[in-house]
Amino acid sequence: MTAAMLFTMMLGFALSVSVAVAIGLASIVGIQASNAHMLISAKEIFNSINKFPLAAIPFFILAGNLMETGGISRRLVEFAKSIVGGVQGGLAISCVLTCMIFAAVSGSSVATTFAIGTILIPALIKLGYPTSYAAALQATSAELGVIIPPSIPLILYGVAAEVSIGELFIAGFGPGVLISGALMLFVWAYCKWKGWGKHDGEGRLGFWTASWRAAWALLMPVIVLGGIYGGIFTPTEASAVAVAYALVVGMLIYREISLQDLFLVLRKSVVSSAVIMFIIANAGLFAFLITRAGVPEAIGRWLEAVLQSPAMFLLGVNGALFIIGMFIETSAAIIVLAPILAPVAAHFGIDPVHFGLIMVVNLALGMITPPFGVNLFAACTVARISLDKIIRHLLPFVAVILVCLMVITYVPALSLGLRDLVYR
Repeated sequence: MTAAMLFTMMLGFALSVSVAVAIGLASIVGIQASNAHMLISAKEIFNSINKFPLAAIPFFILAGNLMETGGISRRLVEFAKSIVGGVQGGLAISCVLTCMIFAAVSGSSVATTFAIGTILIPALIKLGYPTSYAAALQATSAELGVIIPPSIPLILYGVAAEVSIGELFIAGFGPGVLISGALMLFVWAYCKWKGWGKHDGEGRLGFWTASWRAAWALLMPVIVLGGIYGGIFTPTEASAVAVAYALVVGMLIYREISLQDLFLVLRKSVVSSAVIMFIIANAGLFAFLITRAGVPEAIGRWLEAVLQSPAMFLLGVNGALFIIGMFIETSAAIIVLAPILAPVAAHFGIDPVHFGLIMVVNLALGMITPPFGVNLFAACTVARISLDKIIRHLLPFVAVILVCLMVITYVPALSLGLRDLVYR
C-alpha cells in the first residue's frame, strides 16, 4: 500500500499535477490497496481540517491582504527606509527589515512577497539594482513570513505534532532575528562590493515623520503579539483581531480600502485559504493512511539504527528536508512529515519545539528553491521576469540561510531560551 501511494504521488508531481491533487489521488490508491472503505476518506479529510487552530490560517491571510490594500505595508516600507535607508544598500536592507515587521502579523511568505514586493521591487529597479537581484532579494526576505511569529507553518506543525502553538511562536523569535540580521549584513556587504545603492537615501522621510505616519501600522504587531503572550487571546483569536484592526485602519483611518476593494480582498483571501485548506485535508488523509500502515514506526526504527546520535539525526533530517522542500509544498510537507519525525526526534531527546523550528526553517527554504518555490514565482510575477533569470543572485541568499539553519539546529538555546524564560 505504501509503495503504491508513494509511486502515485511522485508520478503526480512528475506530471505537474497540483500537490493537493497528487496527494489526494495517492490516498485513494492507498485506500483501494488496503481494501478499506472509501468512507474513511471523508471522515479523515473532515478530521484533518476540523481543528480550531487552523481557523487562524484564513484570518492571517486576510489580514495580510488588508494590510497590502489598506496602505499599511507602504507605511512600513517608509518606516524601514527611515531607519536604514541612509547607508549604501539601505533600500535593499529596508526590504529585509520591512518583511520582518510585516511577517509579525501576516504569517504568510507569499502574502509578504506581494504586499512588500509590489512597492520595493520597482523602487529597487528605479535606483539601479538589477531586476533579477531585486526579485531574489524580495523572495528571500519574504521567507521571514513563515519563521517570525505568528506563522502559518508553525501553526500547522503545532497541530500535526500536538505541540503548544504559543511556545512555537515565542521560540520563533530567536531564529527569525538571526536570519533577518544575517540577511541584512549580507545585503549591506554585497551592495558595497557591487557598488549598488549609493543613492538609496534620496527622498526618504525623517525617522520621526515616518514613525508618525506608520504609527497605526506599527501598533498592529504590538497588539497581536502582545495579546498572545499576555494571555489576552489565543493565536487563533489573535488572527481575528489582526483582521479587525487592519480593516478599521485601512477603511476608517487611512481610508484606502473602498467597498469594491474589500470585495476583491475577500475573494483573493478565500481563494488562497481554500488552496491551503485543500492541501491540509488531503495531506491529513495521506498521513492517516501511512500511520495506519506503520510507516512512522518503521522509519523511526531505521533512523535509530542508522543515525546513532542526535547530531547525526539532525544532519540527516536537514539534508532530507532540504531536498523534500524543493518538490513538496511547505504546508503539505509539514502535515505529512511532522507526525513521523517528531516522535523520532523526541526519542533522541530533542525538544519538539526546537525540532519544529528546524523543520519550518528548513522547509521554508523550499519556498525560494527551484523548481517549486512559491516565493520565487510570486517575486518573478511582480518583477515580470522568468524564473531562470534570478538563480544567479538567489544562490548566495540560500547559502546565508543554510548557515543560519545550522546555527539554529545545533544551538537549541537560540530557539528555547526565550521559551524557557516565559513558560518555565
